[in-house]
Amino acid sequence: MKKLKTEPPVARRFRLSHFLLVIGLLYLVFISFKFPRFFEIATTLSGDESNIGLDGTIGVDREGVDFSKASLASVYKDTFHRKLEDNQHLEAPLMPKTEPLEEVNNVTGPIKPIQHKYGRITGKVSSQQNHTNDFSILEKMADEAWTLGLKAWEEVDKFGLNETTESSMLEGKPELCPSWISTEGKELLEGDGIMFLPCGLAAGSSITIIGTPHHAHVEYVPQLLKLGGDPTVLVSQFTVELQGLKSVDGEDPPKILHLNPRLKGDWSKRPVIEHNTCYRMQWGTAQRCDGLPSSSDDEMLVDGNLRCDKWLRSDIVDSKETKTSSWFKRFIGREQKPEVTWPFPFVEGRLFILTLRAGVDGYHINVGGRHLTSFAHRPGFTLEDATGLAVKGDVDIHSTYATSLPTSHPSFSPHRVLEMSEIWKSQPLPKKSVYLFIGVLSATNHFAERMAVRKTWMQSSAVKSSNVVVRFFVALNPRKEVNAVLKKEAAYFGDIVILPFMDRYELVVLKTIAICEFGVVNLTASYVMKCDDDTFVRVETVIKQIEGISSKKSLYMGNLNLLHRPLRHGKWAVTYVEWPEEVYPPYANGPGYIISIDIAKYIVAQHESRSLRIFKMEDVSMGMWVEQFNSTVAIVQYSHSWKFCQYGCMEDYFTAHYQSPRQIICLWDKLTQGHAHCCNFR
Repeated sequence: MKKLKTEPPVARRFRLSHFLLVIGLLYLVFISFKFPRFFEIATTLSGDESNIGLDGTIGVDREGVDFSKASLASVYKDTFHRKLEDNQHLEAPLMPKTEPLEEVNNVTGPIKPIQHKYGRITGKVSSQQNHTNDFSILEKMADEAWTLGLKAWEEVDKFGLNETTESSMLEGKPELCPSWISTEGKELLEGDGIMFLPCGLAAGSSITIIGTPHHAHVEYVPQLLKLGGDPTVLVSQFTVELQGLKSVDGEDPPKILHLNPRLKGDWSKRPVIEHNTCYRMQWGTAQRCDGLPSSSDDEMLVDGNLRCDKWLRSDIVDSKETKTSSWFKRFIGREQKPEVTWPFPFVEGRLFILTLRAGVDGYHINVGGRHLTSFAHRPGFTLEDATGLAVKGDVDIHSTYATSLPTSHPSFSPHRVLEMSEIWKSQPLPKKSVYLFIGVLSATNHFAERMAVRKTWMQSSAVKSSNVVVRFFVALNPRKEVNAVLKKEAAYFGDIVILPFMDRYELVVLKTIAICEFGVVNLTASYVMKCDDDTFVRVETVIKQIEGISSKKSLYMGNLNLLHRPLRHGKWAVTYVEWPEEVYPPYANGPGYIISIDIAKYIVAQHESRSLRIFKMEDVSMGMWVEQFNSTVAIVQYSHSWKFCQYGCMEDYFTAHYQSPRQIICLWDKLTQGHAHCCNFR
């Protein structure tokens, strides 16, 4: 046999070196295209093209942090974590191949306006436009909201105080409700799986649910395929939720209690029960019960009950006593109590009886007469807020029965929270210039939230001295009696700007534009701040942060996000028509940010000329407007701090978000005592 001629080792090394050289050249070409984008963002955040910082030399904030390095690193670190959280959306659709989008009004910069004519969306401008396909989806939604809002406002004027519903709300007459409610499974199914509890719950109220879980079905999980496993999973689970009333169309109702028994399909591959709450469309920390008993410490108990009771698990085998040890215990007279273990109470195809009882400290779940788990009340909700029972998922409900219900519901009557006292009234708008104008976004029926703000940080010395002005910005509600009470509240306190369009979650951006317009037209303010009605603001501290930055530059201050990508999948999906770019511009989180008045004037001018691009996420829209201002008008100083808290509260905060009325009052009490501590109750 003829021996094959082998290639010399030198030739092999030669080819390998060439291959590595080509790879290196390709990498350098790639970096050369990508590096300018990163440099551009870093330059923007540092203040100008020469990396000049807050004081004109090197970027150092009031706490001595080098903004050119430390701050950027922390923001990019947060971006990395966001990318990890977004991995579940890797199957998002690809960018469609379309023709390049045309620019509007010759505005150039990193963000290019898309082909739709985004402009000033008001009743006047909408009526001037031809209602054709020129309207984008957002504009159509806004046009409809303005039409419905103007009709609703006319109804408010016609709505007499002698009408029963409104007079009962204004005078505090309790709404009568039944003490018990029963619903058959068919009725519950016809009602979209929701049973209405008109006056909520009270301590001692209980709800009994009789149902049968479905047998497991197959679901496809693409993430498992990437891990090289079987992408199909057997799933059987359902949810029982106590829900509140949703405040705005497009926003999910708050989930006061979320009970999720998972027979099959949990990542642990064992039966699990999970609890949680959802406040302002944000989930809290979940509590999982997996058959292992929780701690019996008094601090962990809920009305004397364990948070999670024990049930029999196949992976844990209790060690049995030997005959010798058992005989010895009997000999010394030690009492022996037999331990009773129960299996997981939900079985596919088998009937169950679940009882949900409202206690003083939390909710308690019994199945088959045995306590299973308890969930402590979370801040932000009261028992009366639980006005709906929702049961959905892999289960057939035969009947539900609620008993010991409250017969009246005082909490939803505004008289319970609206204190019509002279001390809470706002002063008229000052004729002199002010330093800061704060616009607070609020929903129509958030009476308790607005009252809590009036009684706390709106009593700050800077506000009382008229150096800072605060106003609530509220759109209209589908219920005319709620709008009537809002009108009375606005007339008495003098701190509400009513926007005559129907409130929708997607149209919050219109409120932000209104805040800018109010700060420019109705006031002479140096800076404009936007926040939410569940945000607590340390007014004097925020002013100090602003004063620590050179007033010669335009300012955009808040908790900044960098390189945040739009989600193309799921509930928060953003289409390529809505946002064609791959990343959002640098933007501050919506619960609290500040812009200088020149940026506000630019936004108002662009809005009036119908050349302002509008996106449904208001904080992203503001970042886009600031970036356009930065690239076309003047250099903007971006100022970032984590203490403008996006989620909850942190020590020495500037603003705290997702605070209930109780927490807002608690924060104020601590602040008046000289401590900027949080009130996280549990």
